[in-house]
Amino acid sequence: MSEVGIGAVLIAGPTASGKSALGIKLAQRLGGVVINADSMQVYRDLRVITARPTPEEETETPHRLYGHVDAAVNFSVGRYVADAVQVMRDFDGRKLPIVVGGTGLYFKALTEGLSDIPPVPEEIRDEVRRESEGLETPELHRLLSERDPETARTLRPSDRLRVQRALEIFAATGQPLVSFHGARQPGPLSHVPVVKLFLAPDREELRRRIDQRFLAMMEQGALDEVKALGERGLDPMLPAMRAHGVPGLLAYLRGEMSLDEAIAKGQGDTRRYAKRQFTWFRHQLPDWQWVEPEKGFEAVTETINARRDSLRPSDRR
Repeated sequence: MSEVGIGAVLIAGPTASGKSALGIKLAQRLGGVVINADSMQVYRDLRVITARPTPEEETETPHRLYGHVDAAVNFSVGRYVADAVQVMRDFDGRKLPIVVGGTGLYFKALTEGLSDIPPVPEEIRDEVRRESEGLETPELHRLLSERDPETARTLRPSDRLRVQRALEIFAATGQPLVSFHGARQPGPLSHVPVVKLFLAPDREELRRRIDQRFLAMMEQGALDEVKALGERGLDPMLPAMRAHGVPGLLAYLRGEMSLDEAIAKGQGDTRRYAKRQFTWFRHQLPDWQWVEPEKGFEAVTETINARRDSLRPSDRR
């Protein structure tokens, strides 16, 4: 545990809520390292379209787990936790972990643990993907309903990634995905005092910022970035290929829609994702403190000061 009396600061929130700026400010003031908790910012192919910190920001303040995964990899929550644990071990109390991102499952895995789901062999994953190719998502959901009706009832028929994941688990284990949800491996931060903050901006202001940021990303080279990704010929079901903005811009590059339509799609997909982030955190991680973004730094420092004041001098290590 760090000298401030906590093991980590966790900063979550919807996309475009100012998390990255707050994380950098906290790391500079508290002697911390910024650790990514955004499932799309792990991919090295997607710096611009995922609004990763700039190279200058990463140089000024230690950043880890940004752009360290190739887009051809189907990166998992389990691998993320293993990587995050290694970063924390590398710094070993010398720097306070400032975990920043909008992927709720990453935070839940760090604080509450992972479902004890066996890994899916690559050959089974490939087999399920070949079977799924050409099927519309509702058809895929009907297939899951035939094989694993218990899990199918818990998933939206439009949620292709989770439906396919359930099919992979059933193919690999012969058991419903939901049967693994009760057993959990402890999270690496489950027994450590942490500050847990969710930045909750005004909804209308957030929608405006999302739209403006997407236009700014286009000016910064998002189209060229997506073009380079598309030229790799990767599986369209890979997470990196489904990052917000990527499908629409790829469709534009294929001549299937206008650039204005592609931009509107990227903006709309991002706004809907932000709405889901609000809902997910409210229901899945109800003990987090919700604050307006401009009050985030004050909220963290107040919590740390209160924790530090509560410790005996001999405990402040």
